[in-house]
Amino acid sequence: MLASAVIYGAQAKVRLPHLIADNMVLQSGTDVRLWGWAAPGKTVKVTVSWSSTPVAAKTARDGSWEVRVRTPRAGYAPLSITFDDGDKTTVGNVLSGEVWVCAGQSNMEMPVRGFWGCPVEGYNDVVVDARKRSAIRYAKIPARMAMKPQQDAATKWNVVSPETVQWASATGYFFGRTLEDMLDVPVGLIEANKGGSRVESWLDRDNLKKNTDEKTDSVSIYKIGTDYYRPLVWGNGTFAPITKFTVKGIIYYQGCSNVGYHTGDYARRLELLVAQWRRAFGEGDIPFYFVEIAPYWYDNAAGTGAALLREQQYIASTRIPNCGFVGNNDGAYMSELKQIHPSQKRKVGERLAYYALSETYGVKGLIYKNPCFDSMTVSGAEATIKLRNTETGIYPLYGITGFEIAGEDGKFYPAAARYDWHDGIVVTSPKVHKPTVVRYCFKNFELGNARNQGGLPLLPFRTE
Repeated sequence: MLASAVIYGAQAKVRLPHLIADNMVLQSGTDVRLWGWAAPGKTVKVTVSWSSTPVAAKTARDGSWEVRVRTPRAGYAPLSITFDDGDKTTVGNVLSGEVWVCAGQSNMEMPVRGFWGCPVEGYNDVVVDARKRSAIRYAKIPARMAMKPQQDAATKWNVVSPETVQWASATGYFFGRTLEDMLDVPVGLIEANKGGSRVESWLDRDNLKKNTDEKTDSVSIYKIGTDYYRPLVWGNGTFAPITKFTVKGIIYYQGCSNVGYHTGDYARRLELLVAQWRRAFGEGDIPFYFVEIAPYWYDNAAGTGAALLREQQYIASTRIPNCGFVGNNDGAYMSELKQIHPSQKRKVGERLAYYALSETYGVKGLIYKNPCFDSMTVSGAEATIKLRNTETGIYPLYGITGFEIAGEDGKFYPAAARYDWHDGIVVTSPKVHKPTVVRYCFKNFELGNARNQGGLPLLPFRTE
C-alpha cells in the first residue's frame, strides 16, 4: 500500500482512499478526517464548497497526509471538496448527514434483494419507495482477508435508487431509511461485514494474543479450512480500511457462528471488539447497537447453544457503555426453522433505528427497549416473574407461550403463563408444585409471544 502511494505521489497527483469520493456522505456538524497520499514533502491544500478558508497538510515521508475539516449542518444541498498538490482533484455530489457502520456477518450483509433462496420480506415495496431515497448512500467494503491492517479498499458510494437499493444491506437500509424519515437528513451507510464471520474474525492481533487462545500466525490461520471462521484476517482486510472515516456509530448483527464456539466467553470478546473499534475511530464511545441472533434450529431446535449465546449477548449489552441490544425472538417464522437468514429484516433495521433515535438523537415518544427479566418470587406452586421495560403492559394477558418451569428435581415442563399488571407474569404447571427455575424461550428455536406495549418481544431468559 505504501509503495503504491509513493508511485502515485511521484506523478504529482493526490490519491484519495476509495471512501473519499463522489456521492459520499460526511458526518454532519463535526471535524471529519480527510486523508490520502501524494509525493513526499508536498503540501496538499483542501478547499470545501461550504467554507472560504482552505486547510493544508504536508505529506509525510511515505506520502501520507491528513486534515480535519468542520462539516456543515445536515442538508440535501450537494457539496464538493477539492484537493490540490499542484494538480487538482475534486469530489462532488457530497452530502452532510449521518454516517453509520453496518458490521457483522451474513444477516447484516444480506442485501435487500436477499440471498439465493432467502428473500427479504417486502422487496418490491422497497424498490418502489427507493425512487425518493437518493439522500441515502451506501458503500460496500469488499470482504477480503489480510494479515496486516489495510489502509484502503476498492469500494464506491452508491446513491439509492430503484436499481441500486437491491444490493444495500437490508438491515442497514431499513435502519437508514427510518433515520432519514425521522430526522429529515441524508444517511450514509458503510457496510463492513462478512458472512459466517465470528467475533474473533474482527479482533486485532494484540487483542487476540492478550485475551484469547486464537492463533495469529499465517500458517495456523490458513489451516482453518473454512475461511470465514479465521480470526484476525477479516478485520485487517475488511474493517481496518474504514477506521479513518468519521462516523456517528456502529450497528452490528453477528453471533450465529459463535454458537458452540467459545460461547461462554462471547460477552468478553464482544466487549474487547467494541473497545478496539472505538479506539480505531478515535471519536470516543460512539454508539454501538446490536441484534439478538434470531431463532434457528442449529441441528436441534430444543438445544440451548443459541440460547446461551443470546444470554452472552445480553450480558455484553449490560457491560458495554453507550450500547443498545435489540431483541429478535420474533424475527423468524415457523417455516424458517432451518433458515439461517430469516426474511424479516425490516423490523430488525427499524428497531435498531428506534434505539439510535431515542438514545443518540434524543427523539422522545418511541418505545425502543425490549422487556427483559428482572426478578422471580415463588408462592406455593406459582412463580411470578417481574420484568423491566414493559412500557405499562405485557400482552397477551392470557395464553402466553414459551415458558417452562422446573422444581427441585431440575426437570422442565411447559408452563401456563398469564400477565398480572400488578404482580408480573404468573407461571405454573400441574407437574411442578415447588418451582425453583423458570425459563422463557431458552432454546435454539422457540417463538414466544410475550410483548410490551411497543410490540417488542420479551428477551429469552433463564432464572438459574
